[in-house]
Amino acid sequence: MRAVSKTLGACIVASCILITTGCGDSTDQSDSSSSDLDSPITFSFFGADASPNWNNMQDAVGKKITEETGVTIDADFDISSGGGNDRISLMAASGDYPDLIFPKGNLSRLVDAGAMIDLTDLIEEHAPNLKKVYGEHFNRLKYSNDDPSIYWLPTNGAVDQIYFDATNGAAIQHRVVKELGYPEIKTLEDYENVLRQYYEKHPTTEDGQPTIPLTLSADGWRRMITVTDPAAMSTGIPGDGEYYINPDTYEAILHYKRPEEKKYFEWLNKMYNEGLLDKDSFVQKDDQYKSKIASGRVLSLLDPNWGFSDAENALKSAGKDDMTYGYYPVTLDESFQRKDFQDIGFDGYGIGITVDCEDPVRAIKFLDWMSSEEGQVLRNWGVEGEHYVVEDGVRNIPADVQEQKNKDNNTFSKESGVGLYYIFGAHYGDGVKDSTDNYYTTNYPEQIQQGYSEVEKEALKGYGITTWKDLFPSEEEFPVKEWGAAYNMPIPTDSADYTVAYQKTQDIVQKRIAEAITASPDAFSRIYDDMLTEIDNAGAVAMEQQYTEWIKDRVRLWTGKEIQ
Repeated sequence: MRAVSKTLGACIVASCILITTGCGDSTDQSDSSSSDLDSPITFSFFGADASPNWNNMQDAVGKKITEETGVTIDADFDISSGGGNDRISLMAASGDYPDLIFPKGNLSRLVDAGAMIDLTDLIEEHAPNLKKVYGEHFNRLKYSNDDPSIYWLPTNGAVDQIYFDATNGAAIQHRVVKELGYPEIKTLEDYENVLRQYYEKHPTTEDGQPTIPLTLSADGWRRMITVTDPAAMSTGIPGDGEYYINPDTYEAILHYKRPEEKKYFEWLNKMYNEGLLDKDSFVQKDDQYKSKIASGRVLSLLDPNWGFSDAENALKSAGKDDMTYGYYPVTLDESFQRKDFQDIGFDGYGIGITVDCEDPVRAIKFLDWMSSEEGQVLRNWGVEGEHYVVEDGVRNIPADVQEQKNKDNNTFSKESGVGLYYIFGAHYGDGVKDSTDNYYTTNYPEQIQQGYSEVEKEALKGYGITTWKDLFPSEEEFPVKEWGAAYNMPIPTDSADYTVAYQKTQDIVQKRIAEAITASPDAFSRIYDDMLTEIDNAGAVAMEQQYTEWIKDRVRLWTGKEIQ
């Protein structure tokens, strides 16, 4: 599952920020005189994802972090659709870096530019909490077999994560399944029938707007998330970015080359031509897509919750819970199993310290405190007495706080800071308990069920389940993926031929997949087959062979296996 979207760009720290103290020479990492944990200091930070609720650390959690550590984060988040690519390219060219950086898929570019500090010794000397949390997973922090340095701390992934609920699949409004009597929704045929039946009864909303059975967001990289990723997932392979990786041979191919996926896209073509797929799907911007969702007129989506949660939160705030969404494990046909919950082990994008940071010791101590039990509980639960209470040794969220989280989560997040600081430290996943026998996170079955609206509980009851995960195949049915999530794997920047070929193939897919889906039915197959020929002519075969070798290298590094 892809990494989780966060924030607005160019956030300037408010006037009450504590004045930065002298940091000392960055080459003297043992100088503790400038590294007291609670003396005031400001670190500049760039994050390659957006974080629309960032509040310059003037939220309750941010203030508490500064109180406990003396650290203020002067944060700048990328708000483009490029995942920080342009900004990080400029940094690498200029040699001017923030103190801390979350570069997403651009780590290799920064490593090759000499921008990143090897954190190995810093962790060993100053970060007991990081050592404890990562534990047996330390091999997965190493950059490569040739360079075993640790350049970032994987922080958007969680250690020992257990998912208790589904947040991906075919998202369908609760009002739709209720009116149709909670029908079985397992295949594309089931899914289509549900949308068609409801749409025929309700072609317009109560206020006269056209109902939209299904819409997609193909704006830039979002094409991968709502257009091509669902094809992979519905045909029984786990999310590995643009590739299918054979679990036996580790051979990688662009996943839309698989014949079964052609059938999926042919189904989208049918939906488009029959008026069930929004005609704007390939021309609308992501904010237009979210605006439609927030209006309540979109019956269904093929998007993980993080891709539209702010729009869904607007529905909750407006009291339109029946227009929010449940998640269904739709596959091409009954011969496929979705692998949404296949265990990837521990993996994820991370945060690193750059060569421009004048006090890397203080920086690693800050990241270590954020990874402590106290820091993790603060980041996940908020401030005790304000966002949760402890009763008979058990952490609980008061009803009024839970109500705000359910109904107006954007405001809650901005004011509380809960959920805004995950990438600033290592953390355990859902299902892990701390020293007090409480869960580190608020995502465990009882709390998840408490967070459901009455409408959602009614929908779950209609299907005889307690969470949406109950509809999906369990993680116990699949082996752990030895390479983690392939889309998190840094690509060496000296691989110019690969990079050029990859961009060419992506440009072709971005254009041709839209053409194929929006074509007349008799033109679909020709356009789709031509797309596959074009990507091979653009160098896809050699690119896939190179990617296969990188996957094998990662498995060797992480498992110690001998692989031919």
